[in-house]
Amino acid sequence: MHNFRLARRLVEQQAFELLYEHCVDSQTPTEQVLLAMACAYLGRSEQAQELVATLSLTELDIDARVDLAAVQLLLGRWDAAHALLECALDEAPNHALLLARLAACQQQRQQVSLAEDLYVRSLALQPSVLTFQQLLRLYLQNGELQHAEATLVEAEVFWVDEREYWPEHSAARHTQQLRGLRLDLWLSSERFAAADAWLNEQQAALGENEWCDLLGGYAQRLAERGRHAQAEDALRRGLQHYPEQQGLLQQLAQLAALQGRTPQAIALLRRALRFASRNQQPTLPLRLKLISMATQSHSVLAREMALKAINEATALQPDQNLDADQIDHWIAQAQVALAGVEAQEQEYSEAEARYRQVLADHPQMLVALQGLGQLYMQLGRIDDAIALFEQVKALDPVRGHAALINARRFPDDDTTLQRLEALARRPSVEGPVQSGLMLQLAAAWEKRKDYAKAFALADEANTASRKLLSYNAQAHRQRCARIRYAFNRDLFDHRPGLGNRSTVPVFVLGMPRSGTTLIEQILAGHSQIHGAGELGVIPSVIAGLERWERHVGSGRHYPDCVDDLSAKVVAGITDNVLKELQEYAPEALHVVDKLPHNFENIGLIKLLFPNARIISVRRDPRDIAISNYFTDYAAKHGGMGFAYDLGWIGEQLADHNLFMHHWNQVFPGEILEVRYEDVLADPEREARRMLAYVGVGWEPQVLNFSELERPVKTASVWQVRQPLYKTSMAKWERYVAYLAPLIRGTNARIEWQPITDMVTLPVPGLLETSVAFYLEEKLDDAEYHVQQLLHHLPEHAAASFMLGLIYVRKGYLNEGIALMLKAHEKCPWNHQWRDDLAQAYKMAGEHEKAALLHHKKAHSANTAETNNEQETGGEFEW
Repeated sequence: MHNFRLARRLVEQQAFELLYEHCVDSQTPTEQVLLAMACAYLGRSEQAQELVATLSLTELDIDARVDLAAVQLLLGRWDAAHALLECALDEAPNHALLLARLAACQQQRQQVSLAEDLYVRSLALQPSVLTFQQLLRLYLQNGELQHAEATLVEAEVFWVDEREYWPEHSAARHTQQLRGLRLDLWLSSERFAAADAWLNEQQAALGENEWCDLLGGYAQRLAERGRHAQAEDALRRGLQHYPEQQGLLQQLAQLAALQGRTPQAIALLRRALRFASRNQQPTLPLRLKLISMATQSHSVLAREMALKAINEATALQPDQNLDADQIDHWIAQAQVALAGVEAQEQEYSEAEARYRQVLADHPQMLVALQGLGQLYMQLGRIDDAIALFEQVKALDPVRGHAALINARRFPDDDTTLQRLEALARRPSVEGPVQSGLMLQLAAAWEKRKDYAKAFALADEANTASRKLLSYNAQAHRQRCARIRYAFNRDLFDHRPGLGNRSTVPVFVLGMPRSGTTLIEQILAGHSQIHGAGELGVIPSVIAGLERWERHVGSGRHYPDCVDDLSAKVVAGITDNVLKELQEYAPEALHVVDKLPHNFENIGLIKLLFPNARIISVRRDPRDIAISNYFTDYAAKHGGMGFAYDLGWIGEQLADHNLFMHHWNQVFPGEILEVRYEDVLADPEREARRMLAYVGVGWEPQVLNFSELERPVKTASVWQVRQPLYKTSMAKWERYVAYLAPLIRGTNARIEWQPITDMVTLPVPGLLETSVAFYLEEKLDDAEYHVQQLLHHLPEHAAASFMLGLIYVRKGYLNEGIALMLKAHEKCPWNHQWRDDLAQAYKMAGEHEKAALLHHKKAHSANTAETNNEQETGGEFEW
């Protein structure tokens, strides 16, 4: 009897590991029910089901039958649990635990009032902290805040005396849960000041870890309500008290990544990793999170971290906290992380082999199954991918269904879709809804031809996503106008002969979802053409130009700075671009870059490669709009932010049209326009046009594009594996009732602020010409050219510094030092300038100022702000 009372107490305290150990050798039916409960709670569903199958209801007393109902609840068998409890209710109408569990059944059946009444009756018979918590959550869910307030006070009073009878770890957990419900109550009534004041009081009363857990829970709750800025503020306040708290740093990193601030998220995780290493805390979990964060945009860092994670996991030794199986699992996770990096870097064979190696030892490892499935999708092995996603579904239905929907394998029953929708509405750090899953459900309902339901889900998903986006339609329109202004016909007329005459690059571009992937797939079927996918070569060139302008402190940005590109600089840029393109396929005559948004960069493309072939893909703008609105993009925080609002899509369509009109005026007859609908109507005719334009002969196999084995990583990964289909044409007609915002955005007058501040240089390369003359000791010529540059750009830091150097060399020390100092203050990171300025101070006899600059240099080196910085002396360097 004593052992049974102990088991009952373990159930009440939810100490299921101990309950399992206590009952594992059980003989009686009652104890077997408790063992099944422990198994079900601990995730050992098969063992729990086997135990339940051996039980006979006639051998069970009322308490055991109530416990058996709990097992059925844990196994998701709501109807079976409800039937058991209803039958037992006649026998024991005042059984407190029975009433609480029956309340849970009614809650699942959406019988909210019945559930509340049952919880209240249960508490009146026998107060329980678990029942208090369930009733409180129900009140909060239904907005019954006054009832929630009264019940919470009652629960807190009860718990003051009750908690001393609980094991320390269980008592701490329930105390924290009650505190969390207190925060939920304040947040539900938007009493943020009360919550903040209470948290400040708790900070003085609680230990570091306990308070940081509480604050992290508060930030999580704020994020779930879509209050991400408040959540970040709370975490930053916490880090002011405890700057090395890993949990807070990780949460802040997650919020930063969610809002598209990946570099900040990576920096926060690296800080957490540094603190963990210094404090001799586990670093492997942090390393794996960092890899996940960095794989898409910082693959070099991700690879470095993955290799370190593998070494770290391999070096682990079993101890009292870590057994051999757990170590093996950590090693597998690190290997999967490296496989993800390899797939991102297009090392497909290596990635597949690594995934397969992990799955050979861990056949049910979710991340490996999903990772290999996604790799197979990219490689066009759709059936293999689907088989893996089916395995994922058996282990995790939500992940599995989401992956299968992406592969266009939709659930065929309403119940599954409704359950997935309920899960999509479960609050998370993303906010009140999970927009990615919601958009996948929209695709599923579209497949079922319930277009009203499909659009409602897509609209709800995109409304939620917009709250996390920083996209500014007006700023984008102004930037477009600036690009058109910079790349005018005069620029090209005054730069004859500029650029590389290579015909290797072929650019397929257009609005996203216009058919660019299909066009690239057709071209890539030709023996002399390689389809490289969406490359970042042109955006990388632009980033490099921006970096140079920052380096020289010109105050200029792209596109203003293109007028300063000399033949030498362009040659260096184009050589690097061609080298990168030819590395994809050394034997190909042409390499296709199909980054859609390169339609904004046609001017730069033609400046660099005048003979590059450019294919502009057009499609009915209404179909483009709907297709974008139903797609969740990985680049939602980058160039694809517009796709989450129909009005923004309309404005982007108008900007695209204006761009193409401009480019066709500047480069008449040089851009081939291909219509998606024409390709569907007569693929051979359009394929012949494209190949003739590129300059290669006809090869009929280009029409077998769906059989082409090549990786595809875009949102069109599934479509290009299918034969041509026309169901995507006039898709917009299904949603005509919802297109008003799109029409307004598309047809609105295109307006931008007049561009009056863009300076045009008379010739490119004035700075580099001045430097060349300076190095040749031709100081007058050097001065003439740099003065020309300063006439047009008087705040150009490098030009000011150059003129200062010239003056110092000519003996005008004071004038030269003043110019050098002005430039150095604008670009304090330029250590060479600092050294040259120090040398000038020495020449002028101002040794204290020179010493101060050297002191700053030493301090910079000691604080790791510089890398391998060396003292330089003697003559000035550039």
